[in-house]
Amino acid sequence: MAVPRGLILRFPFGRPFGAPGSPEQQRVVLEDALEVLATATEPGRIVASPYRWRREDYGAILAGRREG
Repeated sequence: MAVPRGLILRFPFGRPFGAPGSPEQQRVVLEDALEVLATATEPGRIVASPYRWRREDYGAILAGRREG
């Protein structure tokens, strides 16, 4: 079976939404996953996330989304 749609993350196995105790990181990942679900028009759509484990400023990402 193929994946109907998915978001690929470069995170450690077992941490699909980010680091424990990092709500900003988890929110960014969740919002991106929901965006893929809402916008995928064809089966099998896979989107690679640009984020790397603990190397991003997720607070700034969220602030930028609120502004734009």
